[in-house]
Formats: sequence, structure tokens, C-alpha cells
Amino acid sequence: MTTPTIAALFDLAQQQQPPKTDLDTNNLRDWILNNIIPLLLLVVALLLLWLGGGKGDNAGVMRRLGGVIVALAIVGLAVTNAGEGIGRWLAGLFTG
Repeated sequence: MTTPTIAALFDLAQQQQPPKTDLDTNNLRDWILNNIIPLLLLVVALLLLWLGGGKGDNAGVMRRLGGVIVALAIVGLAVTNAGEGIGRWLAGLFTG
């Protein structure tokens, strides 16, 4: 003796579900790009202003800012997957 609810649950359990195998990190990557990167930039800017700007050490601030710009360029290359194209361009300069 089975009730309609149990029969429906049994039928649902018998259905074949395709396994979900397409794992990716797109949502995590987007969240990091939209939240963590701007927050880190804000923290770096505030630290640069606080450490160097208040003391009049403008040269020190600009030296640190150069490092920040290099770090941002590396993050930009990693995020946009442009590294391969830039590498081919650089290799083309030497190979003709």
C-alpha cells in the first residue's frame, strides 16, 4: 500500500539526472574583481596618502606608486588573458 505522495517521491528518485561536471570559478573571479580589487586599491591609496603625503615625502609616494602601477599591470594581464598576445608580440620583435 503506497500513498500518492510516496509514489511521486519514488518516481522522482527514479528519474535519471545528468551529473553536473562543469565546474568553474567564474563567479568567484567576478566577485573578486568587483569587490576585492577596488577595496585593495582604496587601501593602498589611503596608505600612500597617510604615509607619505602628510610628511611631504612626495618622491617616496611616487616611488611607491610606481610599484602599485606595475602590480596593477600584472593583475590586468592575469585577468584579461592578454599575456599570450603580448608574449607573441615580444617574440615577433626578435624573430621578425
